Amino acid sequence: MEKILVIQTAFLGDVVLATALVEKLHAFYPEAKLDFLLRKGNEGLLKGHPLLREVLIWDKQQGKYKSLLKLLKRIRAEQYDLVVNVQRFGATGILTALSGAKETVGFEKNPFSRLFTRRYVHDVKSGTHEVERNDMLIQSLTNAIPSKPKLYPSPVDFAKVQELKQEPFICMAPTSVWFTKQYPQEQWVQLINSIETTYRVYLLGSPADKAHCDAIISQSSNPRVENLCGQLNLLQSAALMRDAVLNYVNDSGPMHLASALNAPTCAIYCSTVPRFGFGPLSDFAHIVEREEPLYCRPCGLHGYKACPEGHFRCARDIRNEQLLEVLQLAVS
Repeated sequence: MEKILVIQTAFLGDVVLATALVEKLHAFYPEAKLDFLLRKGNEGLLKGHPLLREVLIWDKQQGKYKSLLKLLKRIRAEQYDLVVNVQRFGATGILTALSGAKETVGFEKNPFSRLFTRRYVHDVKSGTHEVERNDMLIQSLTNAIPSKPKLYPSPVDFAKVQELKQEPFICMAPTSVWFTKQYPQEQWVQLINSIETTYRVYLLGSPADKAHCDAIISQSSNPRVENLCGQLNLLQSAALMRDAVLNYVNDSGPMHLASALNAPTCAIYCSTVPRFGFGPLSDFAHIVEREEPLYCRPCGLHGYKACPEGHFRCARDIRNEQLLEVLQLAVS
């Protein structure tokens, strides 16, 4: 194994989880040149990654198929020994099937998987974690023990957030791409108002999340809350989360950032459920969800822009005390 390419062009969290493959492949093939293909917008996650030779970027804004053809030409020129495709959609299946690699592996859900050397079943109902499902792709070349995902903020990233760590602090990432994965705004306000003022509270997110977090702060009576949305890049956010007393997150990208830095995590599950296999992986990780079963939960794998039933009880029935109990565990 001299050259290996890992492909994951889905969401931020999916890329983070796929870094577990990079860790394991490097452990078994330390001399191999490891490359990673992702979609534009997520490349900041792997900036300066010490185990990767190169990060390839699929830029759909250049034109989806034009960019694919450029990537295919580049991939074929590399003559990879192994291409590991974690993504389950056709575009990356074409790249994999036509890569010219000696060995290609991926999931059978990919429409071009019949052209791969090996393909595996991806079953979200199995109860296994996504890291374990991804690991199946390389077990015949390694072993049956998955590695954990890992990110590598630089010394500059850690320096950027160092002054924010001068006193005990809690991070919260209140937003999600999907409304039904997002703990309600008024319940974030209730949580913030319940936090002792001995803690600083930092709200994390992208520039697009700033208005949402400003609204949370405007409704809060806690004077020690700061909106950091848009002020930190992904690795800087992860560097901050690593040293928090606790990180409150939705079932969303920031949860996986916490896992990759082994940061203490309280993951709030609304419409989705942990058995789908995307839960937190930190040593200190607790899941909070509605305590009683609900006839409509889960309503889907990824969530929706609005509650299909109109009541959103999967989120609204979560008690604030459940979240505070996790904080007590974190400090005890």
